[in-house]
Amino acid sequence: MSDSSRYQRRYPISWEQLHRDAKALAWRLLDMDITWKGIAAVTRGGLVPAAVIARELDIHYVETICISSYTWKEQGQATIIKPLRDSGEGWLIIDDLVDTGKTAQVVRNMLPGAHFATLYAKPEGKPHVDTFITEVGQDTWILFPWDSESCFVEPLVGMNKKK
Repeated sequence: MSDSSRYQRRYPISWEQLHRDAKALAWRLLDMDITWKGIAAVTRGGLVPAAVIARELDIHYVETICISSYTWKEQGQATIIKPLRDSGEGWLIIDDLVDTGKTAQVVRNMLPGAHFATLYAKPEGKPHVDTFITEVGQDTWILFPWDSESCFVEPLVGMNKKK
């Protein structure tokens, strides 16, 4: 089975929902009563949630960990483009999603003492993060707002008339 055929469902996320979920994650992190050294956003997916969370938690030091592991729907080997060298103590790692956990493992090895938080988690990836907001099925492709745009969709009744 190819990587892209493992996705049987789609879960579209709007900008508004992404913002609500990032704020919900910020509330959960705020309840931990920890003073964070900074945020390490996992690029690219973690950039937008990290910005929202940095604002909500009043964190001004935001770094990036640049890793590439996806091309469209194909997940490959995680390639480190720009690491962050630190023990991780006091750092908050933010990413949009933990899928299989491959990228999360690379980041965990880089910052073993950090707290890893994502908006969305799939069953295989859950053990690799400390905090997340929403769990989705392993067979679900999350369609993030930066990967889509609004367009006209023909009503179902119109599609049936063409058959």
